[in-house]
Amino acid sequence: MKRLEAKLRSRWWISKLEDVAIILQASSFFSQLDLHVVTWCHWWFRKQMGKKKRRRKEMIEPRKHSPNRGCTARRGKHWRQSRQTSASLSKKKGSHGGSKSHHVSGSNPKAPPSHNASPSSPIPPKPKEEIIPTPPKKGYKGSDSVIFNVLDFGAKGNGESDDTKAFEDAWVAACKVEGSTVMVPADYVFFVGPISFSGPYCQPDIVFQLDGTIMAPTDHRTWGKGLLQWIQFTKLIGVTIRGSGIIDGRGSVWWQDSSFDEPIDDEMKLIIPMNKTRDEAKPTPVGSNLEGKIPSIKPTALRFYGSFNVTVTGITIQNSPQCHLKFDNCVGVLVHDISVSSPGNSPNTDGIHLQNSKDVLIHSTSLSCGDDCVSIQTGCSNIYIHNVNCWPGHGISIGSLGKDNTKACVSNITVRDVTMHNTMNGVRIKTWQGGSGSVQNVLFSNIQMSEVQLPIVIDQFYCDKAKCSNQTSGVAQSGIDYEKIRGTYTVKPVHFACSDNQPCRDVTLTTIELKPLQERYHLHDPFCWQTFGELKTPTSPPIGCLQIGKPSSNRVQYEENDSR
Repeated sequence: MKRLEAKLRSRWWISKLEDVAIILQASSFFSQLDLHVVTWCHWWFRKQMGKKKRRRKEMIEPRKHSPNRGCTARRGKHWRQSRQTSASLSKKKGSHGGSKSHHVSGSNPKAPPSHNASPSSPIPPKPKEEIIPTPPKKGYKGSDSVIFNVLDFGAKGNGESDDTKAFEDAWVAACKVEGSTVMVPADYVFFVGPISFSGPYCQPDIVFQLDGTIMAPTDHRTWGKGLLQWIQFTKLIGVTIRGSGIIDGRGSVWWQDSSFDEPIDDEMKLIIPMNKTRDEAKPTPVGSNLEGKIPSIKPTALRFYGSFNVTVTGITIQNSPQCHLKFDNCVGVLVHDISVSSPGNSPNTDGIHLQNSKDVLIHSTSLSCGDDCVSIQTGCSNIYIHNVNCWPGHGISIGSLGKDNTKACVSNITVRDVTMHNTMNGVRIKTWQGGSGSVQNVLFSNIQMSEVQLPIVIDQFYCDKAKCSNQTSGVAQSGIDYEKIRGTYTVKPVHFACSDNQPCRDVTLTTIELKPLQERYHLHDPFCWQTFGELKTPTSPPIGCLQIGKPSSNRVQYEENDSR
C-alpha cells in the first residue's frame, strides 16, 4: 500500500484519491476493498488523460488524407444543417464565435451584418459594444479579453511602411494568452508581406479583429521565386477572424503576367459564340509598384491549415492573385457574412477553396470571382452551403478530382438556397480520367439560375489542357440529387458526361425548370452519356437522355470493394 501511495503522489490529481482511501480505511466494511478502489481510480484517470492528449494531438495535427486511403463515407444521406453533425458544429462554434469582447482605439468594430438565417444556423451572438479607456502599451485588458493592438507594436498603418514585423510581434504576444484579441484598427491601411500566424503551441480561441485594411506588396523581390500563400493561419484551435476590414491581394499585376498556357476551364470547349470567336482579352492592371517580373507561382490571399474550429465572418477579401480563401486539413469551419470580390476575367481566382476538410458550414455570403465561387476538393465531407450569391464566376464545383491518377474521396455535400447570375457553370462535378475513389451523397437544391451558360454539369472527362490521353478508370459518382433548379441558361441546360467504365449512378432530377435565353452563344439540347437514375418529376426542357434505372453491370466502385 505504501509503494502504491508513493506512486500515486507523482500526479497532482491523486491527492483527492488519497482522501477517498482514508475514508475507506476508516470503515471496516470497506477495509478489504480500499486498495482495489484506489487502483481502479488510478487506472481510470490515466485512461482519461491519455484520451485527452490524443484528442489534442489530433486537433493540432489532423490526419492527412492520402490518395491511397479508402473512401469511407456512408451512403444514402446528404449532410444537412438539421442533422446531428450540424448541431455539433453549432455547439462548437458557440463556444467562441463572437463571444469575446473587443475594442479599437477611437472606433468600435461593427458586428457582422444581419441576415435572415434559419433558427438552427450556428451564428455567433452579436458582441457587446462598450467604451474602453485608451489602452496602455503592449496589450491591455478589455472586458473578458486581453487585446493586442498592432499599432502598439510599431505598425504605422500608412499604406507605405512595412508593418509585417509589427503584426508578427502582436501575434507572438497574443499567442500566449487564451482568448486574446489581435486588433487591426479601422481607418488604417497596413502594408504587410507574406506572414504566417502559427501554432501549434498557441493558446486556443484567439480572435483576429480586422477592421482596417491589409494590403499585399507587388514588388517581385518580396515574393522571391514565388509563394503559395500570403496570409496563413496554421495549427490553431478556435481561431476567429472577424470585423469589417479588407484583405486586398492587389492581384491585377499577377493576372496580367499570367502565361497563356495556364490551366483553362474545360467547359469553355462547350461554349461556342455565334460568331465563332472567343474573347481572349486579359485583365488590365490598375497600376502597381512592380519592379521586375512577378513570379509565376501565385499566392492564395488567406489560408488556414491544420486547424480546428475556425470562424471567418464580416470581412472582405478582394483581388487575390489566386484563390481568395482556402481551408486545408481543417475540422469544424464556419464562414458567414463575408464578401469575396475580384473581376470575372481574373484567372484561377476561386472564392472559397476546401481541401481535406470536414464539418464545414458556409452561409450568407457573396462571392464574385474569376473561377469557382466555391471549390470542393478531395478529402472533403460533411459540407453544407446555403444562402450564397455567386456572380460572376464559374459556379459551385466539386473537383476537379483524380488528376494524375490520384484517388479522391468526397461525400455528404449539400448546396441549397443559392443564387447564380451570369456564371459559366451552375452546379458542377468535374473529374479526370485515370483517377479513382468516389463522389457520394450530393444534394443540389433550390438553386436559382440567371443567364448561366451551363447550369447542371457532371464531367468525368475533365481536362484543363489542350489535349489529355484517354484512360479507362475514373472517380465513381453515385447518389447525386438535383431538385428545384430553376432559371435561364444561355448554352446548354444539362451536360452529363460519364465514363463507360464508371457510369454515373443514382442521379435524380426533381423540379428542373430551365428556359433558354438566346444571347451570344449557340444553344444545345440536354446531353447525357452513361448516366443512370430517375426523373422524379417532368423537367423543362425534357431530359430524355437520362437512362432510367441502374447500369446493367455494377461497375461503380464503392470503397468497400476497393478496400477488400
